[in-house]
Amino acid sequence: MNGRISSVKDIQLKPGITVDGIIKELRESGGFVGRNLAEAVDILSLMNKDRDTLKFLSFPAAPIATGLRGVLKEIVRMRLTDVIITTAGTLDHDLARCWKTYYKGDFTLDDVTLARKGFHRLGSVLIPKESYGPLLERKLQPFFSSLYNEGIREVSSAEVSSRLGEYVNDDSSILYWASKNKIPILIPGITDGAVGNQIWLFSQKHRDFKVNILKDQELLSNLIFLAKKTGALMIGGGISKHHTLWWNQFRGGLDYAVYITTALEYDGSLSGAPIREAVSWGKVKPKAKKVTVNGEATALLPFMITALLERIE
Repeated sequence: MNGRISSVKDIQLKPGITVDGIIKELRESGGFVGRNLAEAVDILSLMNKDRDTLKFLSFPAAPIATGLRGVLKEIVRMRLTDVIITTAGTLDHDLARCWKTYYKGDFTLDDVTLARKGFHRLGSVLIPKESYGPLLERKLQPFFSSLYNEGIREVSSAEVSSRLGEYVNDDSSILYWASKNKIPILIPGITDGAVGNQIWLFSQKHRDFKVNILKDQELLSNLIFLAKKTGALMIGGGISKHHTLWWNQFRGGLDYAVYITTALEYDGSLSGAPIREAVSWGKVKPKAKKVTVNGEATALLPFMITALLERIE
């Protein structure tokens, strides 16, 4: 209870209602996850209107294989975030989809048959093998050679991401817009993916070429300690969520926090931990505007961001 008791109201689906109009109806509906969804949009709206807030966006790679990539790209293109923390596969899928096509599949398809026919299955998305590993090797080895020929011997994950955005030069790409808008993309686990593997492969013949992840930490340190306030939209758990929370503990915690998850908290995992648990670690302020939304991001986020854009525009 927040000290204010109000009645449950029925959702009114009026002709011409906007997405944000539906979200506002959910706020008063007494619905379960619906109310949390409405609260999430309210918090994102406040966070984006607060000019003193450094805005984080974290997400894992899997959604980039889906159409949600377009929503995340718009967040970056419209500068609704200042810093991105993600996983290595985000680079893989964002680049691969600039150059080749992924296909709609089904969770129930036979994986033995798919493997024989030359497809990887990522949930309900099908990725032709030639659209992934071999493609990225053909494209990325010349890219790393070009960096090396410039005299570059050490890079951070943020620098790799920025240069890849310039290299791909495709306005459907998250990397492209992040590079264009000077929004750093940090990947604390950069070796855990195809792009990271290509860096390792390149280093086998160029032993002085290194990734220095401590340079990323220096960048985060400078951003965090200069920020008056911080906020985060965290999609899914894992290393991207944890790295976002971890760094914000050093300034007393996030001031705004929205977390979308399908995980349960009963196994003690970081992915399952709701935002309120982060308060006990000092990663989110006790009085922060915060909410956990239980649901799958490819279903929820398009509505949340559409409502946000209707509101802030």
